[in-house]
Amino acid sequence: MLDNGKTVSDVRIAYIGGGSRGWAWTFMTDLAMEPALSGSIRLYDIDEAAARSNAVISNAVSARADAVGKWRYEVCQSLQEALTGVDFVVISILPGTFDEMASDVHLPERHGIYQSVGDTAGPGGLARALRTIPMFVEIAQAIRDFAPNAWVINYTNPMSLCVRTLYHVFPGIKAFGCCHEVFGTQKVLKGIAEAMLGLQDIPREDIHVNVVGLNHFTWFTEASYRTHDLFPVYRAFIDAHFEEGYNEPDRNWANSSFNCAHRIKFDLFRRYGAIAAAGDRHLAEFMPGEMYLKDPDTVKQWRFGLTTVEWRKNDLKKRLARAARLSSGEEQVDLTPSGEEGILLIKALCGLGRVVSNVNIPNTNGQIPNMHRHCVVETNAVFSRDAIHPLFAGEIPALILPLMTPHAANQQDILTAAIQCDFDLALAALMRDPLVAGRITPDQGNKLLRDMIANTMAYLPEGWRK
Repeated sequence: MLDNGKTVSDVRIAYIGGGSRGWAWTFMTDLAMEPALSGSIRLYDIDEAAARSNAVISNAVSARADAVGKWRYEVCQSLQEALTGVDFVVISILPGTFDEMASDVHLPERHGIYQSVGDTAGPGGLARALRTIPMFVEIAQAIRDFAPNAWVINYTNPMSLCVRTLYHVFPGIKAFGCCHEVFGTQKVLKGIAEAMLGLQDIPREDIHVNVVGLNHFTWFTEASYRTHDLFPVYRAFIDAHFEEGYNEPDRNWANSSFNCAHRIKFDLFRRYGAIAAAGDRHLAEFMPGEMYLKDPDTVKQWRFGLTTVEWRKNDLKKRLARAARLSSGEEQVDLTPSGEEGILLIKALCGLGRVVSNVNIPNTNGQIPNMHRHCVVETNAVFSRDAIHPLFAGEIPALILPLMTPHAANQQDILTAAIQCDFDLALAALMRDPLVAGRITPDQGNKLLRDMIANTMAYLPEGWRK
């Protein structure tokens, strides 16, 4: 990399999953709007045609006069070609297809087990992890062999297990996971603070929070805006608006699979005294199944949605059609900031500033003292030139720790089960999961897991065929 103290040029980034029809466009947009960075992006994807389409789209964006960040996009045909000599590696892949995800999400419904996302916790998170972890083993080995000094940014779910796999295979890796769920809860606090304190236009990043927990099951144990402690403000808003919840400006939760009224956050605050800091769809899956995901009527009462795989398939059709329009020049990418912090973190690691942000990394520095040191946790960290320093976050509150325990145990057991093709260990993790525990018999769990594995066998190692 070449720099003059204010800008850095010739930054080399490998994008694994570079054919993405969603996150890749967000990433290219944010890069195009950052004047302090420039360089080259190597797109690698098992769907090479999708990567080539994104190269056309991205190079067209970079050529525009309003793109202040200039990048050259090229397609690579192997991990070795993509990784050799790079400074950063971005991983954003879909493990399998939506056909496999349909099994992950909907097969457990035969036992009355409903899932609102199915990519992190619950039976769906387990099945997805079993096919994702072998892919990340291969990726970690390639990074070890061809880009051992690169910074690795993961966006793939299940986040915690993906990051843990990278460190398990290559302990010397410089990897971390980025997730925007914390930002979404900061925006909720921003809106509530504006409404309750009579303020306007609070910058989201000025909502200062202490983050503890696991990805998609994160909590704020502190939240403030300047001189204001936001916990009593949040409590007062909940007391006044618990039934209707909080509807974000210009968003109607009923018209999207992703929106919610944040009533689960409110309920968890009343129960446990801390601010749950992820979307309600994710939070619901970490709690006992009888609470928020008992059945579709219960989901409606809590005013969030079940994101069906049929919806995801229809959305993919729309994104494929948009990709065709973008590739042909019929449509242009709208250069609007995404609100994500990935580019800010890359800038900081290049030496262009210092940033504090939430990050998923192993707990080896004891940033959460009452969690295992090998567990991948989500806390704040300071990003600066070629360094990440996790901040001491304090212990998981005593009331919340028992909620974390089964998920932390499953993080270890699912990793081992995936690598060793150990059905019994995977079954133990399934039966321990709060969405499942006490709701089905061991025989039912055995049959469910065997069927889910059979439905994703095309993406599993040979060891699962025994």
